[in-house]
Amino acid sequence: MCGIAGFLKTNSKVDEKSIFQMQHALKRRGPDQDGLYLGNGAALAHTRLSVIDLENGRQPMIYRRGEEKYIIVYNGELYNTEEVRNRLKNIGYTFESHSDTEVLLKSYAEHKEKCLDYLNGIFSFAIFEERSNRLFLARDRIGVKPFFYHLKNGAFYFASEIKSLLSHPDIKAKLDEKSISEIMLMGPGRTPGCGVFSGIEELIGGHYAIFANGELKIKKYWELKHVHHSDNFEQTSEKVQYLVLDATKRQLVSDVPIGTFLSGGLDSSIITSVAKQELGSLMTFSVDYEENDKFFQSSVFTPENDMTYIQKMRDFLGDGITHHRVILKTEDLVNSLYEAVDARDLPGMGDIDSSLLLFSKEVKKYATCSLSGECADEIFGGYPWFRDEQVRNLDTFPWSVLKRDEFLHDDLKEVIDKDYSKKRYEEALKQVSVLKNSSPLEKRMKEMSRLNFDYFMQTLLDRKDRMSMYSGVEVRVPFCDYRIAEYLYSVPWEFKDYLGREKGLLRHAMKNYLPHDVLYRKKSPYPKTHNPKFLSLVSAELKKVLDNASSPLLKIANKKSLENLLVTNNPVPWYGQLMTTPQTIAYFLQVNYWLKKFF
Repeated sequence: MCGIAGFLKTNSKVDEKSIFQMQHALKRRGPDQDGLYLGNGAALAHTRLSVIDLENGRQPMIYRRGEEKYIIVYNGELYNTEEVRNRLKNIGYTFESHSDTEVLLKSYAEHKEKCLDYLNGIFSFAIFEERSNRLFLARDRIGVKPFFYHLKNGAFYFASEIKSLLSHPDIKAKLDEKSISEIMLMGPGRTPGCGVFSGIEELIGGHYAIFANGELKIKKYWELKHVHHSDNFEQTSEKVQYLVLDATKRQLVSDVPIGTFLSGGLDSSIITSVAKQELGSLMTFSVDYEENDKFFQSSVFTPENDMTYIQKMRDFLGDGITHHRVILKTEDLVNSLYEAVDARDLPGMGDIDSSLLLFSKEVKKYATCSLSGECADEIFGGYPWFRDEQVRNLDTFPWSVLKRDEFLHDDLKEVIDKDYSKKRYEEALKQVSVLKNSSPLEKRMKEMSRLNFDYFMQTLLDRKDRMSMYSGVEVRVPFCDYRIAEYLYSVPWEFKDYLGREKGLLRHAMKNYLPHDVLYRKKSPYPKTHNPKFLSLVSAELKKVLDNASSPLLKIANKKSLENLLVTNNPVPWYGQLMTTPQTIAYFLQVNYWLKKFF
């Protein structure tokens, strides 16, 4: 995994200092190697985290074919490299390395944008065609790897992270009404395609773009479509098992130490079990918090502690497992809230972000690459709101039902559209593919799947990428294999809801890979601290912000509502089941820091 950045200014001399600054801003994403290409008005930068073909995968990589010269900068991993390589070999191509970069570059030279149809992986990349003086840009189907851009006066700028764009002198951090709406009414989620900062956009997953002659053209090459599902339940279960096994095994290829995140939940345990079977020995990593065993309280969202089930998995898998349990201190969680904003360039999920940031720092000591169970809940229907009929039928995003406009500053309530979130929700529903003869329940579940896929899942993928890559750790997500997403989207809800259990189909399909207690463990989310010290510390921090009249948060947020937040334990989460009152307070601390840092 890597960081990429660059720009194309037609008929303009390249400012070398600017591209160096953009590259330097991405150094944490790629601490092992870096490289630059400078051409006529074009500059491409790369920072590399070496995982595959450590010596021969350097970038920018150049390939000449006919009169054209192709230069690529690429962030990602192809999981079907050999299939694509062999297809190209059969039509006369030769290769000098076993890196996926060379395969991708030559595949583009042969097929142009149609090369995307052949790729299975997570990626964002840019290819400059020197003779044609044009940039081709693409992002993987699901949007696992980031890609942001800025278009100004006929010039195009792009980067893996917003911080890299903002390091270019032509691009300034600006706030507008849309920015505030995203932060206050949508955050920590984002509208797909929106970079929150005014003028910064995002290439959405499943899209490619071409920039030439000062004009940017964007096209969609993939989307979820509802097609007739002819497989019966057992056939569906067998297909799910095959896809999960194949996706996981493909993502175990690495030339550096590799491990898995293991929480003892269904998803991470499946990935770990398959990895152990494939590799024979395996490093596993779990995160916990000081005194969590003392203060843990069972709830609807978090019914049980993880440690018991992690041990059950270790016993089940037997010899060959080297487990690393990372215990985080409460003070560190609070102090790292701001570094998490540095990593994400935006306010995030509070300590849900900072904990992964700290966890990744520890993982890096042992492994450069790990596999994680993210995205199974969105694809297989695991979240509580899939089954809570009342929440499911609300005319809003089911993970964000709190009335948020009360937190807006009084001066903004007449300026900011309080229906901003509702309009984004309605726009999202228009994208849903559903067969005409579908029942009302099936139609709604397709809507729920697409809402979760396009919005909630992207927030978690942002978190996963920025928090891990900040420490140079690549985290792969096998459940994000596009073949799994495609197939499961058309699977009837009654199959997914097998035996009335969340992810019932997945449990049935993978029953031979887990011990009984883990297989039927009730869904439990990413672990968070239950130590009351955390609430006490973040509350004290927010009180300092509120007591300081110059705090930038007070320019966009309602002080009285924030004061009420400090004394009221609101039972309605701010965002998803993890962001209850302590995390909401932490979010506003991050917002204040973000405003102070950038504006």
